[in-house]
Amino acid sequence: MSAGAPRRVGERLVGGAILDDETRCAHWHGPDDVLAILFPCCRAWFPCHACHEEAADHPAEVWPADAVSEEALLCGRCGGTTAIGRYRETSACARCGGAFNDGCRLHAHLYFA
Repeated sequence: MSAGAPRRVGERLVGGAILDDETRCAHWHGPDDVLAILFPCCRAWFPCHACHEEAADHPAEVWPADAVSEEALLCGRCGGTTAIGRYRETSACARCGGAFNDGCRLHAHLYFA
């Protein structure tokens, strides 16, 4: 599936193959797949690594290990952001407390050093 027009989530635009207003995408669309990630290489929001690959004109970069306070996770439910450190500890939104797909931990190496 190709990337469509970016969608607004809260105050941010999220690109990629988004299926709904909570940032579920063609690649990940379970009940708790409501998370977008700010990619450090382009400072753009995407639901997943595959969405970035399809839409960006460059390889994805991962966040460095010391970027724990970077507000780089966007909740598709409430539009709030969560710092990388908190996300990696809880897998929940800092604003609304909603759970994110805990299985995303298996893919953390695609996003974080």
